[in-house]
Amino acid sequence: MSVSREDVERARTVLSGRVHRTPTFRSTTLGVSLKAELFQKTGSFKVRGALNRIAALTREERKAGVVTWSAGNHAQAVAWAAREEGVDCLVQMWKGVSPLKVEVTRGFGATVDLSSPDPAAAYDQTLAVVEEAGRVFVHPHSDPYVVAGHGTLALELLEDVPDLETVVVGTGGGGLISGIVTALEGRARVIGVAPERAQAFPAGLAAGHSVPVETNTIADGLAPPFAGELPIEICRGKVETVLVTEDEIADGMRFLYARAKLAAEPAGAAAAGAVLAGKVESGPGVVVIVSGGNVEPKQAAAILREQ
Repeated sequence: MSVSREDVERARTVLSGRVHRTPTFRSTTLGVSLKAELFQKTGSFKVRGALNRIAALTREERKAGVVTWSAGNHAQAVAWAAREEGVDCLVQMWKGVSPLKVEVTRGFGATVDLSSPDPAAAYDQTLAVVEEAGRVFVHPHSDPYVVAGHGTLALELLEDVPDLETVVVGTGGGGLISGIVTALEGRARVIGVAPERAQAFPAGLAAGHSVPVETNTIADGLAPPFAGELPIEICRGKVETVLVTEDEIADGMRFLYARAKLAAEPAGAAAAGAVLAGKVESGPGVVVIVSGGNVEPKQAAAILREQ
């Protein structure tokens, strides 16, 4: 599998007029520009890749329907994209995921299976559904169409920030950062930010392949049990990574809420938290991606109250 800049350009044509072109604005206090991707449809960048993948289905694949595996943001995106394309959607989640994200996913018309006890079991169930029912797996991070769709975010950055030097982005499975790397083609430095308690992407980069990890973080959107093989292949040797603590993620969330008026979920605030903590240098050519605006009100209130 491979993904090219041309694939990203084609994805932009597919997505044109169907997803938002989210704004980028300057935060003088933080000393960076903020790409407000939390204003995207369903609240995150995930719709870019999901719609690009589902729009490419053949007639036979559309009849079979799609299945995906996600804790929430990708689930919502695939459910939304499937509804847009008139395709039946099944989502494999697991016990303990955000009730809010389950509710929204179902609201887009998807069937949600919560019978699995954990992410690994849900992933195995997804593969079984593909094998037994013939549904197409819309992978959250290891599908060339998904990566290309996510890369369209970086095309917008190149237009909105002429002096672009560094892109700082939260990493989970690696779908977004690999799309950004593909689209930029070396035009800017790319730094991936992962929670200390969810190191799937940096661990995969270090090993050169996907490795299982344990996760326990408030940033559930950055906590897959492993990163994708395709993103690792694309990003190895081309990105830097930093780790942030739970307190730094929470600080980033509070900063975005109070100073930038962005109600990001913890996963969407990790990159800002890295800059705020001094782990990534600020500057006029630095852009922080803020993606993920789906958070349980009680969790958000507790973090904002510093509890």
